[in-house]
Amino acid sequence: MAVNDDHPGEQGADEPVKLIGIRETALSVDEVFRAVGDDAAGGTALFVGTVRNHDGGADVDELGYSCHPTAEAEMRRIAEKVVAEYPVRALAAVHRVGKLKVGDLAVVVAVSCPHRGEAFEACRRLIDDLKHEVPIWKHQTFSDGTEEWVGAC
Repeated sequence: MAVNDDHPGEQGADEPVKLIGIRETALSVDEVFRAVGDDAAGGTALFVGTVRNHDGGADVDELGYSCHPTAEAEMRRIAEKVVAEYPVRALAAVHRVGKLKVGDLAVVVAVSCPHRGEAFEACRRLIDDLKHEVPIWKHQTFSDGTEEWVGAC
């Protein structure tokens, strides 16, 4: 069956950015997934970033995220850039700040598009750009008592 690029469902939605947020409370994969539900989307890609128990060969006990007051606006700017480049039906991104433990969700992003390839590409672009451009900093505490600040997500 041929793809009809003129069909409205093959295009990005008029207002696809559904959820953008910086949270001090636990993140919900279900909330983000529900936010990107769209009947015209044939593919939804979801990325969940979790706190791991190691980094750079050292054991991590805990970490904390902090952000600049412009972080949420920067997340929205990046989201708008992604929806301008891909046929996004819906997009959502939330990031946690504060103290987190190993296994906690640090970031959840999702994108729905008419087709799976577009969804994968747009989701990858979203998380990569958020990681590199949003002013969020990570403070890691290691098992040996040392600590480290890491720029971006």
